Amino acid sequence: MADTYSQIYIHIVHSTLGREPLITPEIKEEICRYITGIIRQRGQKMISINCVSDHIHYFIGLHPNVNVSDIVRDVKHFSSKFINEKHLCNCNFRWQDGFGAFSYSHSQIPVVSRYIEGQEEHHKRQSFHDEYIKMLEAFGIKYDPKYLLG
Repeated sequence: MADTYSQIYIHIVHSTLGREPLITPEIKEEICRYITGIIRQRGQKMISINCVSDHIHYFIGLHPNVNVSDIVRDVKHFSSKFINEKHLCNCNFRWQDGFGAFSYSHSQIPVVSRYIEGQEEHHKRQSFHDEYIKMLEAFGIKYDPKYLLG
């Protein structure tokens, strides 16, 4: 085969360090726009992005020559630097060390996008901790509660 064809969709979730509620409504859109720029600069497709006070969800179309960990590393590094240099919060902003990455089929794009876009409403009913555990369990991912969302 002379060319590469792929269909890889990844939903990425990570929280602020210590799950501190550092992302205010006033800075949320600026952070999402900046992270979208990072994803696009790396040659990937941002499908949906949203953050609430203590975590972020983004859903991307991933090219097969890119490592998910490298994308997340870049997003965390450059967005933290951006937030700190622009003084968007009154602290030294950092993301947690780990992350969740969940793959979906093309047919699930609308469902996952609606879920990400509805985070504010969703978290009126369910905590981030409970949401994350539910995602891990739905995907059959084993985890150590001691290291969960640290």
